[in-house]
Amino acid sequence: MTSKNWENTPAGKHRARGLGLRLPGEPGSYNTITDVAGVEVGYTTLIEAEHIRTGVTGLLPRGRQGADTACMAGSYSLNGNGEMTGTIWIEEIGELQTPITITNTASCGVTRDATLRWLVENDIGTDQDWGLPVAAETYDGDLNDINGFHVTAQHAMAALDGAASGALEMGSVGGGTGMTTYEYKAGSASASRLIEIGTAQYTVGTFVQSNFGLRAELTVLGVPIGRELSSGAFRSKGSGSIIAIVATDAPLLPHQCKRLARRVPLGLARTGTIGHNSSGDIFLAFSTANRQALQSGGVRHLDALADSELDPLFQAVVETVEEAVLDAMIANEAMTGRNGLTVHALPHDDLLVLLKRAGKI
Repeated sequence: MTSKNWENTPAGKHRARGLGLRLPGEPGSYNTITDVAGVEVGYTTLIEAEHIRTGVTGLLPRGRQGADTACMAGSYSLNGNGEMTGTIWIEEIGELQTPITITNTASCGVTRDATLRWLVENDIGTDQDWGLPVAAETYDGDLNDINGFHVTAQHAMAALDGAASGALEMGSVGGGTGMTTYEYKAGSASASRLIEIGTAQYTVGTFVQSNFGLRAELTVLGVPIGRELSSGAFRSKGSGSIIAIVATDAPLLPHQCKRLARRVPLGLARTGTIGHNSSGDIFLAFSTANRQALQSGGVRHLDALADSELDPLFQAVVETVEEAVLDAMIANEAMTGRNGLTVHALPHDDLLVLLKRAGKI
C-alpha cells in the first residue's frame, strides 16, 4: 500500500518517504495523527517583519464535536526543562479533559488561558465550570523575538477554530514555526501506523513540535549523517526541547497510556539525541476509545487491552516518533529570523548521498 500523502505535504514539500527513505511500518491514509478518527489539528503561523517567527498549534483529541468528552491519558517527562500544563491533574485522574495547545515558551500561559476562553465562548462544557488545559511549549528564541510576546489569545483560539482532520502541513507552521532540530530548520510534524492485535486493527498517531539536538548527533536510519554535515551549525552546546502527543483508538487504561508515552524517547534515540540537560522532553498519550464510558457517571463499563498485548502499540510509537522528527526537518526550508540568524534546511541531496553510501536506500 502506498499513498501520495505519505510522500508529500499538502503544500508539496517532500516527506521522508517521498525522498525514498525506507521507514518501517504501515502508515494510515495521511500518515499523521489525524488518522486516529476524531483527532483534529489546527495552526496559527506568525511570520512578520524580520523578527517574528512563531505560532500556535491546537489539537482537539475528539474533534470539535467531541470536545466535551474526556480521553484516557497518561504523561511522561524524559527531561523536565520545559512545560506541559495540566499534567498533574492527568496523573491524578487519568483523563485528558481539554484541547491541547503547543507554542513557544513565553506564550504557554497565554494559550492555556485562551483554551479556557475558547471552551466558554463556544459553550463547550466538561461537566464542570472550570478546567485545567494542557498547554505545552518549546523555545524559539533563536529565530523569534520570544520576549516580544507576539502570540495572543486570539491566535490560540484561531488555531483551535481551524482544527481539522485530514492531511497536515508540516515544517515551519503553527507552534513549530521558529523551531530547529539538530541545528536544521524543523518544527511541526506527524506520522501514524496501522497495527493489528488479534482480529482488531488500531491506529497510532504521533504529533511532534521538534526543537532539540546538536548537529553531530543527527542519525538517520542508523547512519550518523550529522558528523558529515557540519555546515551551518550554530550552537556550542545542546539546548531546545520536544513535545510529543501520541493518540490511539486502541482501548487503553491510563497506566497503559503512560506506558505509550514512555516509549517516545526510544523513537527519539533512533534520531541520535542524548536528551540534553537544557532540553524539555515531555510527552502525552491518549486513547479515544471508550467514549460512552467517559460520558457517564457512577460505575463505568469499558474495554481495555491486556498489558501483554501492547507491544505492537509500543513499536508504533517508536516508529512514528522517529518518522515525525525526520519529517519536521525534511519537509522544511531555510529561515532567517531575529538578529539575522539563518537556520538552514536539511540538504536532501547530501542526505541521500550519505544514505546511499551506507546502503540504506
